[in-house]
Amino acid sequence: MPQIPSRRDFIKSAAGLSAAALTAGFTSTSRGYYANETINVACIGTGGRCRKLMESLVKIPNVRIAAVCDIWDVNVDLAKKLADPQAITSKKYREILDRKDIDAVLIGAPDHWHVPMTVDACSAGKDVYVEKPLTHDLAEGKAVIDAQNNYKRIVQVGMQQRSMPHLQKAREIIKDGTLGDIHKIHLTWNRNQARHKLGKLNVDPSSLVWKDFLGNAKDQPFDEYRFRNWRWFWDFGGGILTDLMVHWMDVANWLADLDEPESATTIGDNFQTQGLWETPDTVQTLVRYPDRKIQVYFEGTFVNARNASMIEVMGKEATLYADRGGHIIFPERNSKVPKSEMILGEGPRGADFYAQPDGELLHLTNWVDCMRSRAKPNAPAEAGVQAVYAAHLGNRAYRSGQVARWGG
Repeated sequence: MPQIPSRRDFIKSAAGLSAAALTAGFTSTSRGYYANETINVACIGTGGRCRKLMESLVKIPNVRIAAVCDIWDVNVDLAKKLADPQAITSKKYREILDRKDIDAVLIGAPDHWHVPMTVDACSAGKDVYVEKPLTHDLAEGKAVIDAQNNYKRIVQVGMQQRSMPHLQKAREIIKDGTLGDIHKIHLTWNRNQARHKLGKLNVDPSSLVWKDFLGNAKDQPFDEYRFRNWRWFWDFGGGILTDLMVHWMDVANWLADLDEPESATTIGDNFQTQGLWETPDTVQTLVRYPDRKIQVYFEGTFVNARNASMIEVMGKEATLYADRGGHIIFPERNSKVPKSEMILGEGPRGADFYAQPDGELLHLTNWVDCMRSRAKPNAPAEAGVQAVYAAHLGNRAYRSGQVARWGG
């Protein structure tokens, strides 16, 4: 099991241009773009999540989806409908990165491809928007931070909560000390969905490049179920913890200035997915930050939707509840903190998505604005690496059946 690098190692490694880059004669083209200058974006890994982002990306002025790339013909054909009529297509992402007419890439490939593609894109001089979780393994963090910083790229990780105004306001409230001392943070992402049932898949193996899908995963025969449900298999994803917990864990990190967890404990079960998924469909993880005197508790399931998707930051004086549509402050008994709320999204509390705020559009717009100005985006690589710390440690605890400790 690889040693977990510390945050100090990351900072040290990201301090300047790498010797390898200098030896190769790399010169960073870190200029920005004028407001009326078209930015040509290639979309790589154009499955359903990527196509959702493409729907928002095309709304941003002077951005052109100039290329689409996926190892599966079906995804390429669907993505072409959202791209520029003259967009090029490819099954080989490195062919896209080699093109001088591509300025940036949007990566929506499976988790185990996020870091390799981001590193390759940065080294090719492209700015990057990459879906979360940024890392598939804790040991990948150093390489992706180095690539961002060494090649002076704008890397935005798809943790769109950081671009939502009500959560930015929530951070101000917590920084002001309104909640009092914080010792507990509760995260949930609960759904009541039979996500394991997709009916007949009928994936034609000749329509995709299975070897390129596998990438750095171990060699294995084509399996259409794993291909279409990759999030729930360790070779390609990390289950509920890396797929869903990461979103609110990032918010917890951001709101409460959390960093490396000291330890994590996890219980998980396959109540509906036994024999189908490797990762649990119901999971609970407790993460400790003793230096900050904070515990973070996450629960996620596909068998009950109570609490849905939300974060509660519990202070001595008040609790701040937040979801993707707003936040509410609930005072403790005898507290002088008034109840207040900032609700932007209509619909049930804890929904996966709201029309307002449009998180995808806000986050992609921040990325594009930063490509033009070369300012740091809301969710750079460092935040993406940090957001997965607790999820990876939680998965390690689940798989070992023991308490997982940082550096252990």
